[in-house]
Amino acid sequence: MDRHPVGKLLLFGATGDLAQRMLLPSLYGLHADGLLPEGLTITGAARHDHDDAGYRAFARKALDEFLPKDRKDEGALASFLDRLFYQPTDLSDPASFPPLAEKIGDVSGGLAIYLSTAPSLFEQAITGLSEVGLAGETVRVGLEKPLGYDLASSREINDAVARAFPEERTFRIDHYLGKETVQNILALRFGNSFFEPVWNAQGIDNVQITIAETVGLEERAGYYETAGALRDMVQNHILQLLALIAMEPPAHFDGTDVRDEKSKVFRSLRIMKPEEVPHNTVTGQYGDGAVGGKFVKSYAEELGKSSATETFVAIKAHVDNWRWQGVPFYLRTGKRMATRRSEIAIQFKAVPHSMFAGRGGLLQPNMLIIRLQPEEYIQLLVMAKEPGLDREGVRLREVPLNLSMDAEFAGSRRRIAYERLLLDLIEGDQTLFVRRDEVEAQWKWIDAIRAGWTANDQKPKSYPSGSWGPSAAIALTERDGVTWQDD
Repeated sequence: MDRHPVGKLLLFGATGDLAQRMLLPSLYGLHADGLLPEGLTITGAARHDHDDAGYRAFARKALDEFLPKDRKDEGALASFLDRLFYQPTDLSDPASFPPLAEKIGDVSGGLAIYLSTAPSLFEQAITGLSEVGLAGETVRVGLEKPLGYDLASSREINDAVARAFPEERTFRIDHYLGKETVQNILALRFGNSFFEPVWNAQGIDNVQITIAETVGLEERAGYYETAGALRDMVQNHILQLLALIAMEPPAHFDGTDVRDEKSKVFRSLRIMKPEEVPHNTVTGQYGDGAVGGKFVKSYAEELGKSSATETFVAIKAHVDNWRWQGVPFYLRTGKRMATRRSEIAIQFKAVPHSMFAGRGGLLQPNMLIIRLQPEEYIQLLVMAKEPGLDREGVRLREVPLNLSMDAEFAGSRRRIAYERLLLDLIEGDQTLFVRRDEVEAQWKWIDAIRAGWTANDQKPKSYPSGSWGPSAAIALTERDGVTWQDD
């Protein structure tokens, strides 16, 4: 793996929403903490017609708006803005690339390109960069999702990228992997000896992964209508979380070993046959309702037309290997849900015999909850005896053992996920980026579900905004005697 810092960063989509909210604040944070290589220049590229000074003013405005007050330092802001340059670029116009190459100049000291663009422009972008010498051995590329909308289109994009950038210089971004709590899954599993003996089908009854959003379409109508919840959330974020929970212990914490083990999980996912899809998946689309005490419109009203795009999906998945045989993984994601929450709930099996039953003591199986947002914590639910003399019977209660990241690491600054990923791109560390074989195995599994929906003419069921999705999602788990973790 090519591990050395580059001297230049080229940021496509430099005037977009992601750049303003995440990328510029992340790069400023790294700069302010002295983590960017000395002399690193950052060149923004987009269709807007700025010069260097105009882009610096644009970046300054974005940082004023999106940086927390305690992070603003006039000296650091001024020296960060000095790193910024800009070149108007239209990726669909071949004539845009020679001036861009001239602006970037010599790339022998290393160039990292961050490419956030519509999938339809990937091929033109890669071709244009290649033709003007911005894809050589000293250049690496970071690719923001979506990388296609099915296996065939994903392969097409990957092939186009591979013609100019070999796998060791290609960094596919899934921003969930930059989250501190997501990385903590690895520390929790592989840094503690007591979990491993029960982290398998003998010890775990089921795993639930939930990513619930309270927002609706917002500004993403064009993209979301062609994607839907399955492509937008399950294909990448949820399956990456599943892989971290289900993977075997890697030999080393590096880009090869970690991604080898994740890839094995994706290859072990049970591909659903068309006739199995209706029994193992539920789709929904939000209707009118109330979120946070405010009335909100249905998806169709927001969109301005009727649609068969799913804004909610729940799936019962299986990992067919030695460790996980027979353990269901319940996955769900949706928009306009009751609360905003991303979490993993691991339900352990009940004790084989309860000695308290004869005295009225009721046991609940232990549960491990890993909350990713809005708060970040790890909670282990264990059984304890309520204080008392037990003359009316033994009273047992579930109590939480809490590890709050915010409290335990109160002195440490919570970083934006993109800070970690941008720094890793600049330094050439691929551990938290997604490899081609992972992406394609994920798409293969997703495509089988979509094919099942088509074969069975499965349309999304309406659910009220502000709820936990269609009632069929509750039935999906309850017929197995399992309840979604909704507390």
